[in-house]
Amino acid sequence: MDDTGFFGGASDVSTLMGKRKRLGSVWRVLFLLATVLSILFLILLVYSIIDSVFGYAVLRNEVEPHQLVPGSTTVNDFSRAELEEIARTRLSAGILRRVESDEPIAQRKDKDLIGLIEQYVVKPKVLKTYGLGDSLFHRTLVEQYVAENTGSYVIFRSWINPAFIVADQSSDPLRAGIRTALLGSLWIIFITLVFSFPIGVGAAIYLQEYAVENRLNRFLRLNIFNLSAVPSIIYGLLGLAVFVRVMEPITSGSFLLATLDNTANGRTILSGGLTLGLLVLPIIIINTQEALKGVPDTLRMASYGIGATRWQTIWYQVLPASFDRILTGTILALSRALGETAPLVVIGASTFISVDPSGIFSKFTTLPIQIYQWSARPQGAYRNIAAAAIISLMILLLAMNSSAILLRDKISKKKRLEA
Repeated sequence: MDDTGFFGGASDVSTLMGKRKRLGSVWRVLFLLATVLSILFLILLVYSIIDSVFGYAVLRNEVEPHQLVPGSTTVNDFSRAELEEIARTRLSAGILRRVESDEPIAQRKDKDLIGLIEQYVVKPKVLKTYGLGDSLFHRTLVEQYVAENTGSYVIFRSWINPAFIVADQSSDPLRAGIRTALLGSLWIIFITLVFSFPIGVGAAIYLQEYAVENRLNRFLRLNIFNLSAVPSIIYGLLGLAVFVRVMEPITSGSFLLATLDNTANGRTILSGGLTLGLLVLPIIIINTQEALKGVPDTLRMASYGIGATRWQTIWYQVLPASFDRILTGTILALSRALGETAPLVVIGASTFISVDPSGIFSKFTTLPIQIYQWSARPQGAYRNIAAAAIISLMILLLAMNSSAILLRDKISKKKRLEA
């Protein structure tokens, strides 16, 4: 054998190590660059949303406050008696009856009366909106636009606020809110969880703990992985065919009560929740299988060794040991369902609805659909409230994901203490 040995001489080893170090440095730089670019794109995305949520809005009133009360510049300058008098004399008969039936004018707070007069009498209209960047650094452009439009005035507005959360949909962007869409999203996620979690966990337990290794079960596992990558709109078509059309008597609720309002024709919260349940079902099955695989076989053998049956071993040993990871995977799957739009649009979710859902057989809309509907409108103000709705959806998603992490850590800590 040559004296240089199997790896060659010292110079050859040095050269080889140098190449490996250079190659490792190149890949390190590429990975660092990818990370930096990801962070930059994320910052750009968040900035573009925040830029639309805050900024100046140029308004013009249909009726000026000084026309109602001479000498007043805003509705806030009106006295209590003037607010009540204007509300009784300037509101239309239909609106006045509705307002009085909800709460008599004499018993309403000043803030409520100011809001009524601004909405139904003064009627401010948004002429143009500016982002946060233009509002801070290009104030002269705003002032120039106000000067060119007689009767207009400018206010600095935060489009996301408590009133935006609790208000329903409206054709006026200054009054529009996300309450109906938020309630619809919560209803949909609840139905999705109730439908997909027990079925997904049960299927995963069978495939991991009971199923033998044969061609049929390998085929099932392969197709579950394939279903997790199917475009979501395909699930929408499936939901339209099965839940909306074939199962309409069930999903509309008419099988329970013939007098029930079933004008939704199967396009209800129940149909939407079942459709999204099918969408996340493969994801829950895969995540649960991986969680069950992570449980050491020694734990199972120890349970069998003291006389426990297979089901007792699964229920008392395997599931508690893997429940934190199962729960985390389930919440992350539900987070994906919360942001879905295409399947719900296909099954016929409403794009404009001002009636809050009252049950699983109600018509509905969701936050992603509401965002899509507002973004498609030509008026600039709707892009601002769409951005505010995006922030609300992101906060809801972050809350769900954070709860998954906290629950996982809490369960893991409890298991360590018990051990």
